[in-house]
Amino acid sequence: MRLQKQATPIHVGTARARGAVSPQPVAASLASTSSDGASWKWLGSGMAGLLPRLCCCRRGFRSPFPRPLAAATAPHSPQLRRAAAGGGGWPLRFSAAALVEAAPGPARPYLRLMRLDRPIGTWLLYLPCTWSIGLAAEPGCFPDWYMLSLFGAGAVLMRGAGCTINDMWDQEYDKKVTRTASRPIASGDISAFQALVFLGGQLSLALCVLLCLNYYSIGLGAASLSLVITYPLMKRITYWPQLVLGLTFNWGALLGWSAIKGSCDWSVCLPLYFSGVVWTLIYDTIYAHQDKRDDVVIGVKSTALRFKEDTKQWLSGFGGIMLMGLCVTGMNCDQTFPYYTAVAAVGAHLAHQIYTLDINTPEDCWKKFTSNRTLGTLLFIGIVLGNLWKRKDPKEKEELLEIS
Repeated sequence: MRLQKQATPIHVGTARARGAVSPQPVAASLASTSSDGASWKWLGSGMAGLLPRLCCCRRGFRSPFPRPLAAATAPHSPQLRRAAAGGGGWPLRFSAAALVEAAPGPARPYLRLMRLDRPIGTWLLYLPCTWSIGLAAEPGCFPDWYMLSLFGAGAVLMRGAGCTINDMWDQEYDKKVTRTASRPIASGDISAFQALVFLGGQLSLALCVLLCLNYYSIGLGAASLSLVITYPLMKRITYWPQLVLGLTFNWGALLGWSAIKGSCDWSVCLPLYFSGVVWTLIYDTIYAHQDKRDDVVIGVKSTALRFKEDTKQWLSGFGGIMLMGLCVTGMNCDQTFPYYTAVAAVGAHLAHQIYTLDINTPEDCWKKFTSNRTLGTLLFIGIVLGNLWKRKDPKEKEELLEIS
């Protein structure tokens, strides 16, 4: 008996040509080999040569396991499936959707209910908070990193709570819209009672965050809860639900300043707040154009249906109001050149966003909508740099010297 002939089924050239190795010939070879030293020597050398080729990352490589096992271990996320199919290993950058898909099965519907797989909403809620915290920082200083972190946690929790309330109100509407039919409550993955219990948990954690602030800010933050609860109902009543969303989403522009200073300076906070409100009118009107056909069928109202083909003119007007409000904010808190440079960059971003918008293409609407994270970040960077540009008041310097 020649061992070389038995090794033919797992010959490297054969495996390379077929792109896969069947486990059955290997098992047969193991069963047929004798216990003498030559057999084990051959087996060791054969496997030593084969394993490096099986482990290498090649584009045509397929699982050596039977199809049911390969299917059971296939990644759920589209991004991970594309990476595995391309043979390039795991993706180098993480995405929120991939992290949610990698979570334990029972937790996954709740994470999707919070929209953790789509963090753009959390960013749009958080950024006005960062503007306010940055503006309230002492001249020549960075923003308070503890407050930025605290408000970041609050933004995740309150955005999740808002989405839960929205889906509880809209579960019947969501079933009729293609884009929202897979949401956890509409699809039946989570019951209304489970969602209510989960909402209570989120609001309890958000209250813990709020209680870390001063008394003025606690009262101011609690006042926003009525807007969070009633916003989802506005689309049934008025063509301006985006205005109510703006009033809700930009509450952090008031709360961030009061958390640092102890109360609101309305000459700074109000123009910043209203700038954020019209900014929300811009990006959420763009967002609403994705669903306008379904909204007409099910009877839901939005600014997209109100503005129709005049959308770009309305958005241009809102953009002008936003820039004006930001300039007033900067003048009232003695902002410097980097801040106004950032405001100019925001204006350029808005102009490009509105000019190139195709309201009849949902993919383009989504792309423009998500680009507003960049816009908000640009403004925050301008605020930080503008504040660092400032010089400390001579009186404050004297007081510091006396104290030291």
